[in-house]
Amino acid sequence: MDSTADDELAGELYDLARQLRSQLARHAALGAWAAPGGATARVPAAPDEAPDARVASEPAALSPASSPADDLHGAASADGDAVPTVVPTGDDARTALGHRDLAEADAPPPALPMAESRRSAPARPLAQVRAELGECTRCKLHATRRSIVFGVGAPDAPLMFVGEAPGEQEDKRGEPFVGAAGQLLDKMIEAMGWTRNTVYIANTTKCRPPGNRNPQPDELEQCMPFLHAQIASIAPRIIVALGRPASNQLLGIDAPISSLRGKFHDYPLLTAERHSLKIMPTFHPAYLLRDPDKKRAAWADLKLVMTELARLGIAPGAAG
Repeated sequence: MDSTADDELAGELYDLARQLRSQLARHAALGAWAAPGGATARVPAAPDEAPDARVASEPAALSPASSPADDLHGAASADGDAVPTVVPTGDDARTALGHRDLAEADAPPPALPMAESRRSAPARPLAQVRAELGECTRCKLHATRRSIVFGVGAPDAPLMFVGEAPGEQEDKRGEPFVGAAGQLLDKMIEAMGWTRNTVYIANTTKCRPPGNRNPQPDELEQCMPFLHAQIASIAPRIIVALGRPASNQLLGIDAPISSLRGKFHDYPLLTAERHSLKIMPTFHPAYLLRDPDKKRAAWADLKLVMTELARLGIAPGAAG
């Protein structure tokens, strides 16, 4: 065998080993003690539905010409951007400090290895998931948090919103999205015909990182299984992923939000009862407060969600 063939074989073995290691790490994060035998089940991805041109037009709440940031953060400047009159905290501070929720125009990096579908443990009641979380000390975030931010909303909601880590206000109140970005999220949800009480809102991590820094890999490794357990329990039909970090964590990839938004993606961790779940990545509300011109694109994403829910026969406020 010549050196070229040896190099090709070595490359193939390296790729296989990397994929196996990644798969085993995901099983471990879900609490599995052994890898499943046999081939991984594969489900062909359905083509994206075309957007319905008859969906309601853009509401004032998301119109760049009439920005909620003006109401939440003060008067608008001459160029149309909101001029903050308060120091941003929580989700807003994380974006202002260069958080990865910022939109990126660069081409996405290669996706991380991931099987097309995976089956997780059977769904448990939401109350059981919360009880299993307990007063969590599984990672170092417990040492600096005030509150565990588990989630809020209808336990059988067909529509779910997921952001990254809680911020300062969320840590104080123990509830996700309660700061200025949360007020904008409420308006976005209401513009879709839903309310905070009829959807479910959660974060990828349940504790605030110190200084609103990004969650670290070991923290996500301990916390993401609880988010996946929440998703299995609630069994939503669509998840709106808010910002790049939440989108990447849910999809198991590493890509800019600009390349992910505007189309549905399949949720890769499927329960035994559910064989499909769509994820719509979009801009984080904190980013929209800083760049109101992106609200039109965010509303286009939400209209796709509304169209898909209508296609599924799900009216606003309906139980899952």
